[in-house]
Amino acid sequence: MTIKQAQQRIDQWINTTGVRYFNELTNMAILTEEVGEVARIIARKYGEQSFKKSDEEVDLADEMADVLFVLICLANQTGVDLTEALEKNLLKKDSRDKDRHRNNEKLN
Repeated sequence: MTIKQAQQRIDQWINTTGVRYFNELTNMAILTEEVGEVARIIARKYGEQSFKKSDEEVDLADEMADVLFVLICLANQTGVDLTEALEKNLLKKDSRDKDRHRNNEKLN
């Protein structure tokens, strides 16, 4: 699935099954909540925190997909073409950061 196809599919789902988009502020709060759920898993799986009994059934991939879903919702409702935005962002990184990381002593 391309990013454009994902934006179209989610728009279709929202307008049929989801009834309508939540407003942008609500979706921003939901996005923050979903990122927090990803952070919780990462902190337990790769960090020093341990899993609680209630955390045993968590699925990192599913939580990341939740983040992507809400981000796409926000893009759709604010008129952002994520394919175009990502392409521009990568071009910016190519020119701005082409030597930055290679010359970072912390990374060598």
